[in-house]
Amino acid sequence: MSARAVERFCVRIKATAVCSARSEQCHVHRSNRTIPVVVEPRTPIIVGQTGCEIDCATLESAPLNQRCACEVVDILRLHESIRGAFPEFTTDPAVHAHLFSPYALFVDRPALEAMGRVAAAVFDVAGNPGYSQRVLQWAPDIATHDPGSAGGVLGLDFHLTVDGPRLIEVNTNPGGLLLNALLLDAVRSCAPPAWATWTNAAQARDAAVTAWMEDARQQSGRTPSRLAIVDSTPRAQFLYPEFVLYANAFRDHGVDCVISAPEDLSFGSDGLEDAHGRIDTVYNRLTDFALEDASHADIREAYLAGDVALMPHPRAHALFADKRNLAVLGDPALLGGFGVDAGSTALLGQVIPPTVELVPANRDALWAVRNGYFFKPAAGFGSRGSYRGDKLTRRTWASMASATYIAQAFAPPSMRIVHGGQSLKADVRCFASEAGVLLFAARLYQGQTTNMRTPGGGFAAVLTSSRIEE
Repeated sequence: MSARAVERFCVRIKATAVCSARSEQCHVHRSNRTIPVVVEPRTPIIVGQTGCEIDCATLESAPLNQRCACEVVDILRLHESIRGAFPEFTTDPAVHAHLFSPYALFVDRPALEAMGRVAAAVFDVAGNPGYSQRVLQWAPDIATHDPGSAGGVLGLDFHLTVDGPRLIEVNTNPGGLLLNALLLDAVRSCAPPAWATWTNAAQARDAAVTAWMEDARQQSGRTPSRLAIVDSTPRAQFLYPEFVLYANAFRDHGVDCVISAPEDLSFGSDGLEDAHGRIDTVYNRLTDFALEDASHADIREAYLAGDVALMPHPRAHALFADKRNLAVLGDPALLGGFGVDAGSTALLGQVIPPTVELVPANRDALWAVRNGYFFKPAAGFGSRGSYRGDKLTRRTWASMASATYIAQAFAPPSMRIVHGGQSLKADVRCFASEAGVLLFAARLYQGQTTNMRTPGGGFAAVLTSSRIEE
């Protein structure tokens, strides 16, 4: 059967056909059956599945996000290909069932370009002395130590609104970069001439490692030779599979790499060491951003002594990721007073929803208008302790008084309607370094906050209206 005949057959049964460029078989999925269909080699065939009632070649993202039901990633095949390339990569089916979404989020190219400009502006402002002096007022003491680098890679989270992207928060140890890089090459766009990924897996992976290594070089003056990826009980972490991907990526760049718990490292006269030798660089995945826990004391001492490059470091978190900073970044008059250029102040003022710190003097007023706000702990992560105002109870509100919170004007996430009419919320994470954007990824979910527990949800590919010309 010819490829054209197969395509007509697929359209007739309204199934999804996902063909590997390296395979001579196309598996047409219908109900719970898999029908092997022989096609000509290197012939990608993607057609709309049942429920997709739109021409996917349209150049408008909104109707696609509302009506395109094409599954552009074969999740089972993706996991199989990852395990084939990285035998040590393991995912727990009970835990990672919804790590990846089969659906894509369609985002117009100007919106992504705007996000890139926001990332550049955030890096620029963080280097401003007036800004840093202001936000370091509420930072832990360790943040006054300047190791000489920006902090590596940021994850800037955006909601897509009718008025354009809105910056919801900034993260200094953003998870998912390399996992989403793998996802890119698994995408079989439902309209390749019109919609494609921003970059490819190899470019994103190389850019990520280069950004981290450059940050380490800025701190120590040399290229890392032995690096530890550090987190508490690493194998128990949800994103442990990404640690494995990073370890392989660093090794491919000539850096000896281990995955360690902080207790595996000790600091002495010979520097920071594990059982097998000296560590000169730490890729820090800890959520103890100020290294205050007793088990992190050796890393803290090595960092303050300048013996180890720590990426990201406490100063980076203080300058970028404390959520109180959004009130400063989003205030054009304040930034203008620091000497930040008018273009950056206007851009940040436009994309950052009004944000204030929750203090005793404004608690009653904010409670009265809580339905229009989202409340987040200033040093929080992973949406923990975050609440939509219209979901808050008086009991939860009272408990929040013992922690530092910000109130951010609610910018609703965009919606992605997928197969069967299932409605998923969506946000976009822009992974960026000082050198520029590394990757865009989406997260699809249901509930108040992002999660990896929604059927059909998870990390999702972002498809945009044109490919970057190299």
